[in-house]
Amino acid sequence: EKILETYKNLKEKLSREPVIACFGLTFKPDVDDLRESPALQIYHNLLSAGIRPLAVEPNLIEHNSIYLTDYQEACKKADLIVILVPHKHFADIETDAEVLNFSGKG
Repeated sequence: EKILETYKNLKEKLSREPVIACFGLTFKPDVDDLRESPALQIYHNLLSAGIRPLAVEPNLIEHNSIYLTDYQEACKKADLIVILVPHKHFADIETDAEVLNFSGKG
């Protein structure tokens, strides 16, 4: 709900569809296992709501049904970054985007 609320506010502020990036899709930090991942469920919930978020998962090279975006590219493109899993790759993110941190870190 917090993501959707922030998305709506950004849409009004920017007068366009904001770009959302979901950072981390695995079930815990620094692994490549997506099984039973709450973060992956959030990503799919956004898709179901008609939002096409960028998926950032540095522990996977590719996925058969999710197009993965490099986190540095996502930092440049995103208006909103949602940190779902606190991978070590995300420790020093530099971005102008609004950041929502649901990872319990930082």
